[in-house]
Amino acid sequence: MSNSNTTEFSNFSTFILLGIPGLEWAHVWIAIPFCTMYVITILGNFTILYIVKRERTLHEPMYYFLCMLAITDLVLSTSTMPTMLSIFWFKSREISFSACFTQMYFVHTFAAIESGIYVTMALDRYVAICHPLRHSTILTNRVVAKIALAVVLRGAVLALPYPILARQWPYCRTNIVPHTHCENLRVVKLACADISVSNYYGLFTLISRISLDVLLITVSYTQILRAIFRLPTKDARLKTFGTCSSHLCAILIFYIPAVFTSLTTRFGHNLPLHFHVLTANLYLLLPPVLNPIIYGVRTQQIRVRLLRLFPHKRTEVVSFGSGSQFKSCVKFPGNMVLGPA
Repeated sequence: MSNSNTTEFSNFSTFILLGIPGLEWAHVWIAIPFCTMYVITILGNFTILYIVKRERTLHEPMYYFLCMLAITDLVLSTSTMPTMLSIFWFKSREISFSACFTQMYFVHTFAAIESGIYVTMALDRYVAICHPLRHSTILTNRVVAKIALAVVLRGAVLALPYPILARQWPYCRTNIVPHTHCENLRVVKLACADISVSNYYGLFTLISRISLDVLLITVSYTQILRAIFRLPTKDARLKTFGTCSSHLCAILIFYIPAVFTSLTTRFGHNLPLHFHVLTANLYLLLPPVLNPIIYGVRTQQIRVRLLRLFPHKRTEVVSFGSGSQFKSCVKFPGNMVLGPA
């Protein structure tokens, strides 16, 4: 008799997502920080979009790319988080064949788009620092739109083979996926066929895309650093470099987990399965939740306008009289005055 993990069949229309194997007993508790991160992601990124849309002074290439990043983070986290929470809280593990491959496509598409956005933001910083007088003429709205379209198309095209290849394999052993979402390698490993093409394509896109993007970012920042070190004063160098700090933090938060997760998934066979699943989820959740915080705290224009959204109560010290008759009182909002009787 076969157990639930080795069910044999020849035709099926759904996959079963296990969640985090080995930690099923803690699913309810693990869902709490994950749900909190998702709420912060939604609030933070929508706040960025609202501020940039409302403030016409922020209608510049840097903030257009930041809005693209916010939208990408929202889609990337929403592609997996509802599925994950339904597993953790409602034990709703079933996902249809089509929905699984659609989710796979969205995850890979918007991960590639996010990587491309970091390249465009590095380009924007390069033009702003190395060619400040020509920034508005080089990065016009038309050019920005073309760059954005190229980034989206690249992500969509690179991700397309993932579901196409995964769909063509015969799945005749089990439909149980040991993951919280339809991660490509975890799904195709269930196929009873040679999946070398899927493995090679995944490794090729990982190395080529990340290598190319990191190379372009490195070239941009090499030129930026050369321009910064030519500035006459230390304060000018620090101030100019400070305009790049948010972008550098976002790059590290995205690429380090991306490379680590992909390499451990392919080569970390001795690591426990729940470790692979947790790191894969953090890779998809950390950038969306941290990006709006980083840009909100580190970018003065965003921070100032964010503070304007919250009304501040003021107190005033009102003085009257002179000499021995001098008195003072404190005036609060609503015309309430406290002072000496």
